[in-house]
Amino acid sequence: MTSFIYAARRTPFGKFNGGLADVRPDDLAAHAIRAVLADVPNLDPAAIDDVVWGNANGAGEANRNVGRMAALLAGLPTSVPGTTINRLCGSSLDAAMMASRQIETGDADIVLTGGVESMTRAPWVLPKPSRAYPARDVTAVSTTLGWRLVNPAMPKEWTVSLGEGNEQLQERFGISRERQDEFAARSHDLANKAWEDGFYDSLVTPVERPKGDPVVRDESIRATTTVDVLAGLKPAFRPDGTITAGNASPLNDGASAVLLGSEAAAEQLGVEPIARIAGRGVMALEPQAFGYAPVEAANRALKRAGIDWDQVGRVELNEAFAVQSLACVDAWPIDPEIVNTRGGAISIGHPLGASGGRILATLAKVLREDNLRYGVAGICIGVGQGLAVVLENPAASQ
Repeated sequence: MTSFIYAARRTPFGKFNGGLADVRPDDLAAHAIRAVLADVPNLDPAAIDDVVWGNANGAGEANRNVGRMAALLAGLPTSVPGTTINRLCGSSLDAAMMASRQIETGDADIVLTGGVESMTRAPWVLPKPSRAYPARDVTAVSTTLGWRLVNPAMPKEWTVSLGEGNEQLQERFGISRERQDEFAARSHDLANKAWEDGFYDSLVTPVERPKGDPVVRDESIRATTTVDVLAGLKPAFRPDGTITAGNASPLNDGASAVLLGSEAAAEQLGVEPIARIAGRGVMALEPQAFGYAPVEAANRALKRAGIDWDQVGRVELNEAFAVQSLACVDAWPIDPEIVNTRGGAISIGHPLGASGGRILATLAKVLREDNLRYGVAGICIGVGQGLAVVLENPAASQ
């Protein structure tokens, strides 16, 4: 059997402490679910076989199976099951990969996938003492991003910060600060142009909030950013480093949803598929080198799809950092101009659990708009992993 994408929606991605700061992650997720189901009005929600949802934090308001909670909040029948998975930044892409396997094995016909992250509302946590009233100080730890409550048995070289790991990648491949800033400026320029051209109108659903106007657009895009502006920013992780707040992805809040189904599901859904899942790949390496993991993940996905890089028309690579994105693009035999043609995470944002769904949905629409047959969606993942999916555009004339 074969699995297809039938519909995809996401919220705008809000800035840290921005427009979505007052919206709970389970409400963000429910909003994305309602939005994607509105695109398939013929579907009886009771026919959804499973909800597979991604979330990287798993703390605070996103705890206790946020996928199931969001499905209930969205009004799905209580008979529709739901699970939450955590592969950190790759969680919602992993959710779609898992759903595609369910469909291809015949275990399901229709699976709703997606992911959510509120990095603003991620809580501070205290380690629980083994005895009441410990004699020593206890430190509150932020769960927003990165390593926390690290097991002391972990080698120290594995547990460096995400930024330090990518400074090491910069040293390894000799990727200059200038190239990183140019890549970041391109991301903002292309994202802003895509919004102005209406590309995201059918993918992004505005979010009402308790106070203030609705959030209608990704908040981290800076339309006036230039290479010169970015060149004036100070390094964030090393005094003499190359990574800055401007050439790395920001902290964000948001949710994405992607509806998958079998070929036979088209009749129930009342719509034609927008993309076929043609191949999947996963890769792991040293935790500190996580930014480079999409390279082999994509190669494996292409092999399983039975195609080569010369058949790939577009690539959506999540821009965790400009340096790791450039390292991956340099490793693939492709024209860099086919990568992230409508902007990427440096400008659009990177709410961890939602980003995989975003790149998958964007790739599906890019392939249709540009009349291209094959594309690759790839994402790097903290602690040394990468995922990739090959999509085929069923309507391509090429």
